Amino acid sequence: MNVVVVILDSLRRDHVGAYGNEWIKTPSLDALAEDSLRFTRPYPESIPTICARRAIHTGRRTWPFRGWTPPPGEPFSPAGWRKIPEDQTTLADVLSENGYETALITDTFHQFKPSYNFQQGFDVFEQVRGQAVDAYKVPLVPERRVENHAVPGNAAGTRDSIRQYLANIPEDRDEDGYFAPRVFSRAMDYLETAKDSDRPFYLMIDNFDPHEPWDTPARYSNMYGEPIEGYEPIFPEPGRSDYLSERELERMRALYSGEVTMTDEWFGKLVDRMEDLGLMRDTLMIVLSDHGVGVGEHGYVSKVPEALWPEITDIVYYVRHPEGKGAGRTSSFYASTHDVAPTVLSALGIERPGQMNGQDLTPILEGGPPEMERPHFSLGYHNYSWCRDENYAMFCLNDGSEAKLYDLREDPEMHDDVSTGNRDIVRRMYEDYIVADAGGEPPPLY
Repeated sequence: MNVVVVILDSLRRDHVGAYGNEWIKTPSLDALAEDSLRFTRPYPESIPTICARRAIHTGRRTWPFRGWTPPPGEPFSPAGWRKIPEDQTTLADVLSENGYETALITDTFHQFKPSYNFQQGFDVFEQVRGQAVDAYKVPLVPERRVENHAVPGNAAGTRDSIRQYLANIPEDRDEDGYFAPRVFSRAMDYLETAKDSDRPFYLMIDNFDPHEPWDTPARYSNMYGEPIEGYEPIFPEPGRSDYLSERELERMRALYSGEVTMTDEWFGKLVDRMEDLGLMRDTLMIVLSDHGVGVGEHGYVSKVPEALWPEITDIVYYVRHPEGKGAGRTSSFYASTHDVAPTVLSALGIERPGQMNGQDLTPILEGGPPEMERPHFSLGYHNYSWCRDENYAMFCLNDGSEAKLYDLREDPEMHDDVSTGNRDIVRRMYEDYIVADAGGEPPPLY
């Protein structure tokens, strides 16, 4: 049996039709739900990009980030942002040792530094260069192009990010020159070769879209709203959204939604190609996102540690088995990023390394109870921790201060903070969930 794992960066759960969205077009992911076990309450065990991917590759929790030190020379390095340690075994390592051809195709540029070790275990590690602020080309760009993609008043750092991105891409390009099309096209090229091999393959497709910059052909960018005259706000400045007008936020939401639809369309082309090649008959496929993104819903844009509302924490998660196990069913189990590797190995009948502390989801796929119940879940982003159970969600600084509490039974979108009148619930969730899951001591503050 072959294995394909697809990561869709920053894809929010509430922007997918199978998860209840009624206005954003995601027909490919909706169709996948009919053939998959779909988890309705999945969460990353840690945020953001590199932390979540370490968990996916190694099958073990990265939070609570104890002993972390910032990587040298990194302009962006929240707690937990570090390479895969050499003494940790990856899913690719195990599958390679068991006779699999292994390939990673990605435009998620944070992984491109060899010292980060994300190529570990892969026979092929293909980098699709130029996404976002990938230092791919010298950022010499006419100022008019920057102005056309910046919000008036953007900080110098955000304008530099826009400048780098624009330097990386041609000023004019067809749809197949955008990043999601490029990544999925390269994956399809790989599959054309892999289908003729006498060995099974493991292909990870790590697609940075729909992460910002929200830059798509006009048929997507104008699908959900009209442009602003004079500029397109493709690159939000992470933090409070009060520097943006409602019209700018509206346009950002339309641009993000358009990129969701483009990503879905090219994912669908991948599935169609696999069907044409006869590969879906013998391929286990897992599709998930690493986190979401805020577009002003709670007064923030992009993703910042103190804004752990559903638009940031709620991800998508599908497991499609070639024999139809779990097809069309849903599970409310708190599936997570570190469950990917144990699940793949179990489905293949390969013993997992002892260091993998994620759960095997195949018992749920088979229609049974989970390997171990998760009555609650916790996750971390830099100096903040988040947890939930059936009734409440709470997030706070790692020392328990600045807590916000929400009653999910009455307020699932988490708009009404009820922490003031429920300090006992806040204390219980902090001590029994966050501190306990962090090993009995509060998570560190950095």
